[in-house]
Amino acid sequence: MPKPKKRGSNHQRGAGGQPRNVQPFSDEDASIETMSHCSGFSDPASFTEDGPEIDEEATQEDLEYKLKGFIDLTLDKSAKTRQAALESLKNAFSSKILYEFIMERRMTLTDSIERCIKKGKSDEQCAAAGLACLLCVQMGSGIESEEIFKTLGPVLKKIVCDGTASIQARQAELYSTMECLENIFTKAYQRDRDTNGVSSTHNTVLHISALLAWTLLLTICPMNEVKKKIEMHLHKLPSLLSCDDLNMRIAAGETLALLFELARETDADFFYEDMELLTEKLRALATDGNKHRAKVDKRKQRSVFRDVLRAVEERDFPTEMVKFGPERVYIDCWVKKQTYDTFKEVLGSGMQYHLQSNDFLRNVFELGPPVMLDAATLKTMKISRFERHLYNSAAFKARTKARSKCRDKRADVGEFF
Repeated sequence: MPKPKKRGSNHQRGAGGQPRNVQPFSDEDASIETMSHCSGFSDPASFTEDGPEIDEEATQEDLEYKLKGFIDLTLDKSAKTRQAALESLKNAFSSKILYEFIMERRMTLTDSIERCIKKGKSDEQCAAAGLACLLCVQMGSGIESEEIFKTLGPVLKKIVCDGTASIQARQAELYSTMECLENIFTKAYQRDRDTNGVSSTHNTVLHISALLAWTLLLTICPMNEVKKKIEMHLHKLPSLLSCDDLNMRIAAGETLALLFELARETDADFFYEDMELLTEKLRALATDGNKHRAKVDKRKQRSVFRDVLRAVEERDFPTEMVKFGPERVYIDCWVKKQTYDTFKEVLGSGMQYHLQSNDFLRNVFELGPPVMLDAATLKTMKISRFERHLYNSAAFKARTKARSKCRDKRADVGEFF
């Protein structure tokens, strides 16, 4: 009989103790090797209706073994190896619910992220910051996420406020306080070029990210704070509608729509003095026929600003429906749209899976507990094997969580909100 493969600490290094090339956790891993029971969103059609059943517990063990290796590699001396390990962990965290696995290693992961942010360069810092966001999404809104934020918050804030740090690193680490973000995007109000000779457009991407992150945080602020922020920025934001960058114009327009929505929620008689001038600007952008702009950009701009104009002028929002399996989530306001877009940015192709299985996201979008459907119901609904795998994975996660609670006799892990 062939000897079984030995799983030791040396499996990550080649001859001479040098770090071997990291085989990243990719979408292909998610759908084929380690994520078979939760599917890969990049190619749902790869699943057929007929095929052998998958040993989910064995698959889970293989996945956890691989992820442990990636966590170890975040301490490697090679920056390239560390970055590849961080990206692989990001792919895994966005593709699957790993609550129990992360819970046992959250301090190790937090320490690794902190080290990579402090010691790494631009790309590694971006990857580490992205992993920090996913770590909090996985942990939910309980005390564990608060502990992670207390540890990483000061580090992220320092880089956000550090004008000498790379644009890419600062952009990826914007989840900090409202003041830090305001200090960044309010610079976009200034039309002059930077005094150091760098064009102000060089920082536009950073300003956009700061504005969108600030807008997201505003949606969860107390109403008295919302009122103060609206008074501070509502008359200044329209200046960004004249920016040369399309994405900045769109970000400013959507932020204005959201501010008007919040303002009218806090005060039914809300009145904006410069309404006529603002609607004139919005209408011009919604019907822009400038020949110097690309056709794709013009179509995108007109589509967005038609919605923004309706929101400001008529208090209207075009409801969107997102389907995942047999469920639906309705995006029926600008606040919910901003929230959905942010999680979509973080989770990418794993968004649908997390909507189905992640307690935290389901609570954010008021979806209730994960829906568990038996095989007979799934067959009656005639949904694809791809979707059945999602529900099987959610059920497996629930069973694992329940068994863990029984083993260590813990109380409930915490309430969401």
